[in-house]
Formats: sequence, structure tokens, C-alpha cells
Amino acid sequence: MLSLAGAYIRAPILHRHRHALRSLRNFFEPLLNHFSRMNQSQSNSSDSDPPPPPFNPNEPAIPISYPLKTLEELESKSYFESFHFPFNKSTVKLKSDADGDALPRRPRILVCHDMQGGYVDDKWVQGGSNPDAYAIWHWHLIDVFVYFSHNLVTLPPPSWTNTAHKHGVKVLGTFIMEWDEGKAMADKLLATKESAQMYAERLRELAIALRFDGWLINMEVKLVARQIPNLQEFVSHLTRTMHSSLPASLVIWYDSVTVDGSLKWQNQLNENNKPFFDLCDGIFVNYTWKETFPKDSAVVAGERKFDVYMGIDVFGRGTYGGGEWTANVALDVIKKSDVSAAIFAPGWVYETKQPPDFQSAQNRWWDLVEESWQVSQKYPKMLPFYSNFDQGHGYHFSVDGGQVSGVPWNNISSQSFQPFLKFSGDSSKDPIKVTMNFEEASFSGGGNITFGGTLEGDAFFTTRLFLGELALGDVPVHFAYSVKSNGSSLLGLSLELTNATQRKKSVLLASWGNTLHTKSRFSSHFDTVIMPHQVTKLETAPGWIKQHSSIAMEGSVLTGIYAVCYMSKPVRDDASLGLVQSEYYAVLGDLLVHQSSENPNFPPSKSWLVYGKYIKWSSGSEGSKKLSIKLIWKLEDGDASLFPNYNIYVQKQENAAEVAEYLGAATVEAFYVSDLLVPSAISSLKFIIQVCDLNGTIQKLEDSPYHELQVDDGKLP
Repeated sequence: MLSLAGAYIRAPILHRHRHALRSLRNFFEPLLNHFSRMNQSQSNSSDSDPPPPPFNPNEPAIPISYPLKTLEELESKSYFESFHFPFNKSTVKLKSDADGDALPRRPRILVCHDMQGGYVDDKWVQGGSNPDAYAIWHWHLIDVFVYFSHNLVTLPPPSWTNTAHKHGVKVLGTFIMEWDEGKAMADKLLATKESAQMYAERLRELAIALRFDGWLINMEVKLVARQIPNLQEFVSHLTRTMHSSLPASLVIWYDSVTVDGSLKWQNQLNENNKPFFDLCDGIFVNYTWKETFPKDSAVVAGERKFDVYMGIDVFGRGTYGGGEWTANVALDVIKKSDVSAAIFAPGWVYETKQPPDFQSAQNRWWDLVEESWQVSQKYPKMLPFYSNFDQGHGYHFSVDGGQVSGVPWNNISSQSFQPFLKFSGDSSKDPIKVTMNFEEASFSGGGNITFGGTLEGDAFFTTRLFLGELALGDVPVHFAYSVKSNGSSLLGLSLELTNATQRKKSVLLASWGNTLHTKSRFSSHFDTVIMPHQVTKLETAPGWIKQHSSIAMEGSVLTGIYAVCYMSKPVRDDASLGLVQSEYYAVLGDLLVHQSSENPNFPPSKSWLVYGKYIKWSSGSEGSKKLSIKLIWKLEDGDASLFPNYNIYVQKQENAAEVAEYLGAATVEAFYVSDLLVPSAISSLKFIIQVCDLNGTIQKLEDSPYHELQVDDGKLP
């Protein structure tokens, strides 16, 4: 993307070539590896062995996300006939404010991911095997997310849309034309007013069908004056039809071709690009602007100044402030000018392997963004609110405190609500180090929050988990959270509440322990101290306990949730009777905030229709078989939207022996199993669809819907 004007033109072009080549490499790497393996074994194979067939989107295969590369693909609607299309639908609706889905009237942050050309680990819809795959988890600092590649039509993988929507962030795809090939396609797109409208309709249909929120339009080709009216019709028609189908949708114009057809980046909003800005929802301004340009653009935009997104290239190629670790310099100027910001390629942290590791560098980089910009999104805003702190990757996978898989994985769709943790980069300042832990067994998913360090005497440590805007009514609100700790380390929750007069009140939901001692100890630090009304040791998850507390604060707004670390009792030195430091260690596994104290009711197994399609058997070694099958399920009576996730298992049944094997997770009501190894002794397969509800509660395997398949019925080709 983003070419630069004047002396900076050359570098971005090279960069864009690099990204485009990377995109092709990443997309076709599995196929190239297949050829490599085939060549290595050529001496053991027949010269007549056929080469593997090219990618056919209509053939059953492991579901992937992929772009459209030609106008013919776009015009023909062939994507909707693809085997992969149903898997690419986002299932998470955008979490909206009380005022609707309109963008807030304030400076905003748009993030354009542009990570290694797109469609890398994230192209695997059902998840991949790289536990260190790139992801973003600082959604509380983002308003709009653009998925970008150098293909004509970039369709966001559903994993990005799912997790962004969960956090209140809109997601856009990209429509781009560049180079000579793009010029030829632009001539076809803009041949007539009708052709411009038709292609706009095709883009609208894709966005609505896949459930993302609009488009970034990037026309980086030189045009002639007679084509401009049709280009304006394309932008206008796309904006109108998107708004008609999805009122809160966005169409954003990239600062490239001007109103006279010149390919000349303006680096500000002015008379040369404002006619396009007037036809859509905003402009993404190229990133080689000067210090006065944001303020000048605000003047030109008038009441729409927040719809001006000033570009910042994190790679730093001619960008104001230099990008990289000084990207916040540009953010400060933009914020002061009262316009919005467009952060391009934050994957710089990942691509350039910033030290000491990606997790630490990513947190440090986004902390600079927060210091400059402050928080954009707040949650919880509505109930139920559940988080297991999963970032969408890990080295294992757990369900209700029990590990069901020890295989490394990644799947951004599995991201839970992300905590607003602060990482200063200087752990020596705090007695307790707070980390996202992916190594130790988690309570749910692939991660947890670990607190470790030392506390002296009665000292306690508090750190931010969430900043919310949750209005509390006349019904009690219940909090339940899982903890694993050493014997004397306790973990409570601190709630920050604000009433109608903006008076703040603090409530400590204390951990288990002596009630009188706890209230006496903390009454001077918190307005209210509440002891848990239930503490449960989980039989199926040794070491984990569940703590349950409730509050009733009608008329208040819950604005913050904090973790509170403290020791059960101070330790004194026998000689001096002075307080000494104690080792602290605790793990927070998940957190649920809800109103109903009743146990959830899952539909009985018979309420679901479960069946298999595209069943294919092949021969394995030593008499085994391999099975590929598309599992499909549907709730025939009830509301399936109450169940956002499903865990998929298979029981390979050999006589009476049944062992459940975890296969993966799904957000749509389908899952494709590819080349499942079935040993010769197995007589039948039972595929189990474990239903998960909005509270993070998991249906018991024995009560879950399933599909049974007899192995003897498998016909080999």
C-alpha cells in the first residue's frame, strides 16, 4: 500500500513488492512444500505420478481465507460457490454502545494491519499450529481495523472480524488497484457508470455476506479526467449501498489519485482529494505529512474533522516522527490537532523481531500508544461478561481447568475479552510482575494472567484488569473467578464504581479467609469489603478454586475491575519481630460477571441435528484408514446465538473403550476434519460437538450433540 510523494517514492514501492511477494509465498507455501517433498521422493515414485492439482476453491479442503485477484472473480460471484465461503462468515456481532453503532465523536484510531502481505497464519479459519503467530490484543486502543493485502479484493479472515467485533471495533476489507495491472482493471471498472455501480454492488454483497463492516478504497493508479465521474459514482454508490444494507458501515478513501486523475499523494485533506472524502465516510491520509498538515486538514474537514485519519507508517519510511518506537510523536501531533490517526503496519514489531520477544515488545509499543491517545474502547458494557484472557494462541488448550490438548495452536477467533494490563517495561518498579502466561496449564483456552513477586507485611498490590461502562440496576451482579495460588497468596478483585453525582466508590471482593481480619485490614483502603459467599474447589481441576461474590449497587456504573494481590497474614522475623518479604504467586484463570445466579440450561442433545457431508476415506498404513468429513450441526428448537463457540472431539470406539480426542474449535456451525487417522481396530467414530455459552460454561461431553459414523461403511477409492 501507501506510496510516498517526491523523494520518498522509491522505498515504499520496494516495500510493496516485498509484501506482495511475501503474500504469494505465504499463500502457496503449502503447495510448494508439497512439490519439494514430491521431488525428494522422486526416485521412489513412478515418472507417471501426476502433479498435485492447483487450488480449487470448490473442492473440500481445510478451510482457508483467501482474496479475490481479478474483476472476473468479483463480477461472477464465484466466491459464494466456494467450499470455504460458509466457514469465512463472522459470527460475532459488533458490540454496540447505547447510542448505536455510529463512531464516537472524538479523535479515533484506525489500524491497518499489513502484516507480511496478509493471509499468513490467520488464513487457517479453524486455526493453525504456530503458537507464536501474529495477533493484536490491544483492542481497547482501536476504533477501526483494516485487513490489508496487495490483492484486488482483500477479504478479512473471520478470526479478525470475530475478535474485533467482540471488543467493539469495526472491520474493513481492502479494495486496491495498483501498477499496470491495476490500471487495466481500473479501465474496466470505470468504463461506464453502470460498471462502476455493478462492482460496488459486488463489494457490498461480499461485506454483508461475510459480516464485516465496509471497505478501504485504495486507487493507486493514474487515471484520465473522463474517468473521474465514474470513479466518484463508484465511491458514492458503494457508500450508499453499504449504508442501506448496514447503517453503521464505513467506506474510507485512501489519499492517492486526485480529482483530476493524477496519482499524487497529498498528505493532507485539500481540494484535490476532498471531493472523494465528501462521498464517503472518511479519508486515510498518506503518511509523509508535515507538522501543520493535521490542523490544516481539520479546517478543511470542518464538522467532519474526526473522519480525517492521518497516516503513520510504523516502519518509518518518511513518516512524521520516524515511526517505529517514536510513532507516538506523530500521534501526539494528531491528537493535538483534534483529528484521527491511521496506524499502518504495527506488525513491524513482529516482522523485525524487536527484543526481547514479541509479547514484551508488542506490549511496550502499544503502551506508548495509550500514553499518547488514552483508551478508546471500554468493557464490560453489558452482561454477561466473560473472559479467560486467551490471546488466541498457546502451547496447550484447556476446558474447565482440565487440559484437553497439548498441541501448539493459534486461532484469533478464540481471543476472549482482552485485559487492559499495563506493561511499563521496568519490572523493578513493582513488587509484583504481571504476565500473560502461555506455558503453565490454563483454566480455559491457552493462557492466563500470572502474578509473581514479593510483598512485605500487610502490603498489597493492585493492577488494572478492565475499564468498563456497565450501568448497575436493581438486580445483584455476581462475580465468579478461578484462581490457582500457593498456600498464603490470595487474589481478590477491586471494583471502581461511580454514582450519578460522579462520586467514586471502591469495593473489594476479597479472597477467602478470616472475615473479621480481612475487613479490619482493608476497611481503611476500600469503601466496602465483601467476602465471597461461595468458594469451590474443583474436583476435575486440581489446584484451581472458584470464588463467587455479589454486589448490589443500583444507580452506579462499574468503571473499573482490578486485581488485588495480598498475603493471608503478614510474616514476622522471629528475632526482630519486623515484617519480612513474602514470596507471592497466583494465577487468574477466568472471570465471569453476570446477573443470574442460576446454572445455565443447555438444549438437550436431541435438539440438535448433526450430520456429515463430503465424506472421503483413503488408505493408511498397517490397515488403517484416513477420513475427511465436514461436520454440520443445527439447533432445531431454540436460539443458537446464545452459543458462540463449539469444541469438537472424536471418540474412536474400539469395543467398549472410548477416548475423547480434541480436534479443534468452531465459531460457525460446521467443522472440517481432514485426514483423521483411524486405526484398523476402530469400529466406529463418534464426533462430539461440545456447546459453549456466553457465560463461558461448557456443556458436559456426555450431554453434547454428536454424529456417529461406522468405520466399516467407509468405502475406499
